[in-house]
This record gives sequence, structure tokens and C-alpha cells, in this order.
Amino acid sequence: MSRDDEKLLRMGVVFVWLATAAVSLWEFNGQSMALLAKAGITDPRLATVLIAAGAGADLLVGMAMALWPSRRIYLTALSLMLAMTAVASVLDPSLWLHPLGPLTKNVPIAAALWVLIRRAR
Repeated sequence: MSRDDEKLLRMGVVFVWLATAAVSLWEFNGQSMALLAKAGITDPRLATVLIAAGAGADLLVGMAMALWPSRRIYLTALSLMLAMTAVASVLDPSLWLHPLGPLTKNVPIAAALWVLIRRAR
């Protein structure tokens, strides 16, 4: 894999993190709240904290991968993705069966991060 290919792969993963942060906030009172309500989280204060924390984590990891790519950052991204996937799986296991793949997309993202981890200095 060339350095250009590696950069393209990294920027694709960065896009996912930054877009997820933006969409989580854009849909704060829409899909974000609805997703938590479907999982039984109806306290608006708790839901607000969870959405803001998730979006903040996505933003920080996305920016860190864009600005300071390193094995440590990629491992952090992979760990965060695995944790969020586990939480989402517990809150709403039907997300694994969604036709647009909100959780299944994490499998190729994990593979991309693994490649970046192995190639990082």
C-alpha cells in the first residue's frame, strides 16, 4: 500500500468520525433522541449528556486522526468504535439487521483501522 493509499484510507475513516459527530448534533432532537428513547432512555438530561458525549468523542477522535495520525490514535478509535458498537448492540440489537447497516458498517471500519494500526509508525 502506498502512502497515498494509506492517506486516502485514513481520510475516509476520518470522514466517518466527523460526519457521525455532525449528524448526531444535527439530529439532536430528532433521530439521536429517538434512538435513545427506543432503547428506553427517556430522561432528557441523560439523553442530552449521552448524545453530547458521543458526538464530542467522535469529533475529538476524528480530528486527532486527521491532525496527528498515529498507532495510539488508531487504537483509540478502534476501542471507541468497539465500545460504542457494544453499547448500541445492547440498547438496540435490531440495528444489526437494519438494511443501511448502522452497525454492520463497523466491521469494514475496524478492518481499515487495523490496517492503519499495522502501518503506523
